[in-house]
Amino acid sequence: MDEVRYIQPRKAEQLLHATVQWLTRHGMSLMGSRVLYVRGRKSGELRSNPVNLMVFEGSQYLVAPRGTTQWVRNLRVAGEGELRVGRRVERFEPVELGDDEKPVLLREYLKRWKWEVGMFFDGVDATASDEKLREIAPGYPVFRILPAR
Repeated sequence: MDEVRYIQPRKAEQLLHATVQWLTRHGMSLMGSRVLYVRGRKSGELRSNPVNLMVFEGSQYLVAPRGTTQWVRNLRVAGEGELRVGRRVERFEPVELGDDEKPVLLREYLKRWKWEVGMFFDGVDATASDEKLREIAPGYPVFRILPAR
């Protein structure tokens, strides 16, 4: 089995995440920030994490720049989640994309948030070739967000 890519947050990053999450919970989205709520795959408890919601060509996406994080694993099992900004709640169903679909989305994600997430892309940026983005795609889960039925 291939090694699963995951970059654990450092203490300073945890503080930044907590700040972004607090602001977003109180209705202040920072460049598309949302608080993702998803049921824990083992505990069944609601878990939360700040994420960047990307809108591209009329669809919404979540990209996991740190790789196969706990929220990614939980979302895969739960098959549903919520994105919140303040009191606004958007229930959704995720559709995980295949690696061949990711290069254009990774490029767009890096255009918008490289200043925030570039350190997790090992020098790859929005100017990388499609081939390079396809090469790194397996390490970056991407979900299309569909309204909950």
